[in-house]
Amino acid sequence: MRETITYGDVLLLPQYSTIESRTEVDLTQNLDKNITLEIPIISSPMDTITETRMAVAMGAAGGVGILHRYKEMMKEAELAFHCHDQGVTNIGAAIGVTGDYMFRAEALVNIGKANILCLDVAHGHHILMERALKSLKDKFGDTVHLMAGNVATLEGFNDLADWGADSIRCNIGGGSICTTRIQTGHGVSGLETILQCAKSDRDAKIIADGGLKNSGDIVKALAAGADFVMLGSLLSGTDETPGEVITFTDGSKRKAYRGMASRKAQEAWRGKSSAPEGVATTVHYKGSVANILNDLVGGIKSGCSYSGARNLFELRTKAQWTRQSGASMTESAAHILGRG
Repeated sequence: MRETITYGDVLLLPQYSTIESRTEVDLTQNLDKNITLEIPIISSPMDTITETRMAVAMGAAGGVGILHRYKEMMKEAELAFHCHDQGVTNIGAAIGVTGDYMFRAEALVNIGKANILCLDVAHGHHILMERALKSLKDKFGDTVHLMAGNVATLEGFNDLADWGADSIRCNIGGGSICTTRIQTGHGVSGLETILQCAKSDRDAKIIADGGLKNSGDIVKALAAGADFVMLGSLLSGTDETPGEVITFTDGSKRKAYRGMASRKAQEAWRGKSSAPEGVATTVHYKGSVANILNDLVGGIKSGCSYSGARNLFELRTKAQWTRQSGASMTESAAHILGRG
């Protein structure tokens, strides 16, 4: 039995750099041969993260948002796709793998010429995912990008790629509001998942999804082999997330944030709950998501410069790693804040 590692267990070694400004770092990545993103960030298809406003904001920033698949999803898709005339060309939408998923996929493509469909299930290495991917690939060929997941192993990654996935969400149980590992006893540490999936010889893109707490973790995921990251909690609480700002008696402001497998989310979209694998909470109100994305992108570019990398390919090839102890993890944080 081998020991697995996650983001807090390692650091990247600083290296000689000739980069004089972060503007020299190019974060552009190809999602596929037809879709290029200016930043490697995708917003999660959660009902407290991505509806129209977030999808439009992500597109405007150079990333992409994936509309969640619950409640008034088709209405949100129509609203989002009307924004193509604002220069937002890439807006994805999530679907399931059972029931009316094919009808929904066809409707999304017909509504706004959707170019990204996300098959959104908790355990993606599954026969239902296999059937759905093969059916969708037969229907749409290469005209629609098929994003699928989630998986935690190299075997799962390879199978989804072979079934037709163009990009694959990698991580099970690592999200900030996810309790899958506690409830089911299953999962793989976040960074370990990326390191293993990066060994694949398939062409599908790797999306690190879950467990990313800051821009440093994003840099580590990208250095380990991820092509993109999918974010939920880091984008939560912003103006563009669904829901109202809640003002408390002490003047503090918060917004709702919940896992899609939480009891509250299950009750909201299907009227009942069974075996919840997530929690619901509130987070501090953060203002515009544009400011959050700007800070994250700045951190990623700085991270690249510390490895002397001008792009994400160079970051992966140049990355050198070191393990850190618990004391080192404490030292890595702004430890004066705990002194009182």
